Amino acid sequence: MNASELKEFLDEKVELYNNPNFIESDPIQIPHLYAQKEDIEIAGFLAATIAWGNRKMIINNATKMMDLMGNSPYDFVMNHSNSQLENLENFVHRTFNGQDFIGFMKGLRHIYQNHNGLEAVFSKENLTMQHTISEFKQLFFEAHHLNRTEKHISDPLNGSAAKRINMYLRWMVRKDTKGVDFGIWKTISPAALSCPLDVHSGNVARKLGLLHRTQNDAKAVAELDTQLRVLDPNDPVKYDFALFGLGVFEGF
Repeated sequence: MNASELKEFLDEKVELYNNPNFIESDPIQIPHLYAQKEDIEIAGFLAATIAWGNRKMIINNATKMMDLMGNSPYDFVMNHSNSQLENLENFVHRTFNGQDFIGFMKGLRHIYQNHNGLEAVFSKENLTMQHTISEFKQLFFEAHHLNRTEKHISDPLNGSAAKRINMYLRWMVRKDTKGVDFGIWKTISPAALSCPLDVHSGNVARKLGLLHRTQNDAKAVAELDTQLRVLDPNDPVKYDFALFGLGVFEGF
């Protein structure tokens, strides 16, 4: 198909999947449990962090995370006691364990106490979003943590596609009229976002001629971003719904 046909096809798929029904089977349902900005962004960050593997298991374990935090994520991050942190020790999602969870609590409190919160850290001027992600990782791990915990936040400057962080940024930044993405971070333009690239969206993008690089890495994200910004320079990551839906729900 030519460029205009491709855009029409993908726009139709965005309309099909970018609606509240999408929430039912997606980890984005976890931050949708909350109304306060800080609760939404912390719940979203934690759910996105463990968003790999079976989607039902991701949702179940993210729900357990919220339960362990008394379903008040921001209050828990800012006011937890040592004994409350000990209650997290038995949590496990694949390679993310209780010690990682505890390290993330300390990292998040450090971000809110010393760097004005998550939105402020990601809203650095004169940096690309991928550079901002790299800087966020450095700031996050200024707090005490085990070295093993660092693998759970990807760094695009080290070649990673950083799929989970890019997905999280879509949730927080993209101004979605359909009620899926939150758009609560007003200081970042949706035009600056990168597509969350995984095996599903990557395979579909290659079949559609949007991506030629065979690895799902930072260079592939940059290549796909360039193509998606041609289709919609103001909201390129809306096509994540199309690519993901085609791959997961339609086996395209």
